[in-house]
Amino acid sequence: MFSRFRTVKAAQRRLTVAGALCATAALTVSMASGTASAQPMPAANPIPLGQGYAGVGYVTDGKDFKPDTRSLQLNVPGVLGPNLSAYPAGVDISHYQGSINWSSVKGAGIEFAWMKATEGTTYKDPTFNTNYLNAYNAGVIRGAYHFARPDVSDGATQANYFASNGGAWSRDNLTLPGMLDLEGGCAGLSQASMRTWITSFYNTYKNRTGRDVVIYTSPSWWSSCTGGWNGMAALTPLWVAHWTTAASPNIPAGFSAWTIWQYTDAGSVSGISGAVDRDRFNGSSARLLALANNTP
Repeated sequence: MFSRFRTVKAAQRRLTVAGALCATAALTVSMASGTASAQPMPAANPIPLGQGYAGVGYVTDGKDFKPDTRSLQLNVPGVLGPNLSAYPAGVDISHYQGSINWSSVKGAGIEFAWMKATEGTTYKDPTFNTNYLNAYNAGVIRGAYHFARPDVSDGATQANYFASNGGAWSRDNLTLPGMLDLEGGCAGLSQASMRTWITSFYNTYKNRTGRDVVIYTSPSWWSSCTGGWNGMAALTPLWVAHWTTAASPNIPAGFSAWTIWQYTDAGSVSGISGAVDRDRFNGSSARLLALANNTP
């Protein structure tokens, strides 16, 4: 389950993005003097529109930014420890997973799923509507996520686009609050500007849906792009990306706990062809339902 090696599907989706990035880089070099290494890093998000998904920037963020290696201690009673199987299992998906048999996914023990709905201010994942309905019909508690593009508009504009195109919420036992996917570089924003962007997204989404948006990020991204900001810790559930065989994840400075952990990008689940991101919820199935329904 915690394989260090990506399966073919995981490699394919990263190669797709890498190929687009290489093409962009080659075009940049051909239009400017000097070698590629002499060119500055792009100020805007270099991931091609539509190619974003939860985890696409994880490796790059870890290489290019200073990581926060602080670990949350989970060896106390009542807190998630080595026995991950005791906690609700989930997946996160996008169009890269293709057609999904959600009944098989449910039968494999998956209790929750987040699926990509939107990106920036114009893109909607082509598989979202089908997956969102079919997961619901199979009894999988599901939610939508938005891949942030802080380089193309303010946070409020993107929150409104998300809420109008899949990110809405209702108390029906099967709908999770939306997730904001933050990764893949700082989009040319200062730490102060990024904090403002996130706050704008949060406030607008909360006004539209009545829910606190879930924040997905890695320790390295949060440290580099927000300065280890603690302004969201008391407001939003944290979804931490940390692919590891360890029994617990590293968490970003500015947060004291996590709610969801994406622990691998190379999982395997019946009903999904190829690799898929695997997640765990930090609590019981009853607490997962409470998160969905916004109840104590």
